[in-house]
Amino acid sequence: MERIKLAIEKAKAAEGDSGWSGASQLHDANDPEASAKGSTRREGASADLGSMRYLQTTVVSLDAAHLESHRVISHQKSHPDSWAFDVLRTQVLQKMDENGWRTLAVTSPSVESGKTVVSINLAISIAQLTNRTSLLVDFDLRRPSVARSLGLDRPLSLNDYLSDRVDLGEALVNPGIERFVVLPTNQPVTGASEVLSSSKVGNLIGDLRERYADRIVIFDLPPVLAADDVMTVLPRIDCVLMVVGSGVSTQSEVEEAMTRLSKANLLGVVLNKDEVPAQNAYY
Repeated sequence: MERIKLAIEKAKAAEGDSGWSGASQLHDANDPEASAKGSTRREGASADLGSMRYLQTTVVSLDAAHLESHRVISHQKSHPDSWAFDVLRTQVLQKMDENGWRTLAVTSPSVESGKTVVSINLAISIAQLTNRTSLLVDFDLRRPSVARSLGLDRPLSLNDYLSDRVDLGEALVNPGIERFVVLPTNQPVTGASEVLSSSKVGNLIGDLRERYADRIVIFDLPPVLAADDVMTVLPRIDCVLMVVGSGVSTQSEVEEAMTRLSKANLLGVVLNKDEVPAQNAYY
């Protein structure tokens, strides 16, 4: 209780110094300490983002059957395949920590490779670490599918933030999993490449990266060969993981995708949809 009182007093003092005004109490579900202890906190608007404010993150409950039908299983430690995403998580985090990276893009050479499934399961697996939080952003603006895969049915999303209809905090959602927050996209965005190259998106990426030191931000991007969206936004993201669906992409498609990613920090390639029985050899 004493820590909570001190935090409130500190927040009031900060408000007096900065002149910021807004909601009197804020609870960010992506802050593990605030989530665990019920503390309140204030977030001033970033100098680069003008009036952006983080409001209380909406918490929703997901349907377990829907998740499993869409191959979202990393939250089930009893599931025989969940270990694969834990292995991927450990290897990804070790490499990111070595370089001080906090933002990760997930893409694929072509469609139907399973990049969104990998993005979701990896983000959930990271959030299960008590010293980490994860934020999953649907940046596949032409064919967004994160909300559909999770079974999220909310009226507000990244679309509304990009159109200046809501503050960012109103578009964020905690899908009932501790330390995990999602920024979904509900509808395809016209001029996706131009939007991803805009200063608004650049400021958004920077703010999401810097706001919490323990947070890993995962961006679900479109396939590399689908358009120039990936090449447009990758310079703003620390590193990238490529998902290759077994039997989905041709060798020439994989090679071309690797060429287009040659200037990015490529962590590695995940082989997905492999029909060979898994025996602790995910890659």
